[in-house]
Amino acid sequence: MSARVFISLGSNIEPQRYLKVALSELSYHFGELTLSSVFDSEAVGFDGSNFLNMVVAVDTHLSISEVIFLFKRIEQENGRQVGAKKFAPRTLDLDLLLYDDVVTLTPVELPRAEITKNAFVLWPMAEVAPDLMHPVLERSYQALWDEYDKTEQNLWPVPFAWSPS
Repeated sequence: MSARVFISLGSNIEPQRYLKVALSELSYHFGELTLSSVFDSEAVGFDGSNFLNMVVAVDTHLSISEVIFLFKRIEQENGRQVGAKKFAPRTLDLDLLLYDDVVTLTPVELPRAEITKNAFVLWPMAEVAPDLMHPVLERSYQALWDEYDKTEQNLWPVPFAWSPS
């Protein structure tokens, strides 16, 4: 049985390059990707250069643990240091946001709390799945975005082009 998975992608070190690499890897492993716009956003939690962020939806037969393992491997193959500080510059950050409507704390927190806390996750989620219901809050991502305090974080859609090879 297939699961619908939502992934947050972020980078603030050569971000155009690393987002494209990540999309190519995800396309290779999962096939068709549903992409949000790409957003330029200020670093959250530390002083650093802006990030490029987006959300990608895929379908997979992999388990939650297998998806996380794959994301860690892709990050490490692209310069992410094992055990690196959470709030620091990075080449690539892949976070599992949703795995169908699973609610769990292990092996990771799902749905991921950052969905409703960070504009750079919620806005692209509302783009790719506006009518999908948050499995805990039971509100659509579009409704959550409409209610979000947009003065909290600054972000801007930016031009970005990627095509599967």
